[in-house]
Amino acid sequence: MITGIIVPKNYYLCAPLMKPYKFEPYLKTTIWGGDQIASFKGITTSLRHVGESWEISGVEGHDSVTVDRGLPLDADVGMPLSRLIWKYRGLLVGNRVYDRYGTRFPLLVKFIDSWQDLSLQVHPGDALAYRRHRCAGKSEMWYIIRSNPGSKVYVGLKEKITPEQYMSLATAPAVDGRSPLMDAVVTHEAHNGDVFYLPAGRVHAIGAGCFLAEIQQTSDITYRIYDYDRVDAEGNRRQLHVKEAQEAIDYEVYPDYRLSYDTEKPSTQLIDCPYFNVQRIVVQKSAQVDLHTDAFVIVMCIWGEANVNGVSVRRGETLLVPACENVLNVFGDATFLTATM
Repeated sequence: MITGIIVPKNYYLCAPLMKPYKFEPYLKTTIWGGDQIASFKGITTSLRHVGESWEISGVEGHDSVTVDRGLPLDADVGMPLSRLIWKYRGLLVGNRVYDRYGTRFPLLVKFIDSWQDLSLQVHPGDALAYRRHRCAGKSEMWYIIRSNPGSKVYVGLKEKITPEQYMSLATAPAVDGRSPLMDAVVTHEAHNGDVFYLPAGRVHAIGAGCFLAEIQQTSDITYRIYDYDRVDAEGNRRQLHVKEAQEAIDYEVYPDYRLSYDTEKPSTQLIDCPYFNVQRIVVQKSAQVDLHTDAFVIVMCIWGEANVNGVSVRRGETLLVPACENVLNVFGDATFLTATM
């Protein structure tokens, strides 16, 4: 049975039957981007070096826009996400989420394809980001969908260093084309199904040959620390933020930066942090999935195809399931990542 939420009087008086939404992906070309995103999603594009597909975004200037989801006379097609939230408020995102974030959607979800190494970087936490940029910080997670043999990701510090030692390493000349700072960061072999949680302050970089899903706070603030001395098409090096990163970095060392989970279970919680709850769901033929939340549910299809609450979804597509209809009734064979709050 599909459950609903209690709607206060200042929201809508009755809850319509709300189907999941689809959005036009924003394909972002990057200096390090590859050519797998379009084929993974089953779409065509003339763009080259597409490094990211922003599936659902409330980032200013890149507000996702709804597309056809197979419903007749769908008045919501073509509507920006912020306006969709304004229209349905707590019914769409959940009353608790709406009261806190208003019409700004709190999560950004992407597919990422790294043909080359990404820069070594770090993100500020909420307090620092608000003080410097008047926006939220950025904690995020990675789920590696597939990786080439020998591919790597770089996450966390090997040993504790001081902010002064960081500056010394970050500003030292490269040796054989490599910053000494890279030797202070843990190198991980990348495997299909690997999960990494990257709270604000944790230094990290995606290595070449990784295709992954990323779920993060709605923020586009990144402090780039090292970028392999690359230049863009005009011959310019990308801006670094070595000094800005010094205050943002968490200098503690943790025992394991890769998260473990039971890969055999059809429903497994991967991450439960203050900003998002992420699960991996495997469905064969049919299932009813109740995540026991009063908020929206994002459904990223990473394999197969299925029907979720009356809307079809296939590999590479992402759904936003409204809070008022957020028990997932699934028919098909597919693997999903779900994200909620």
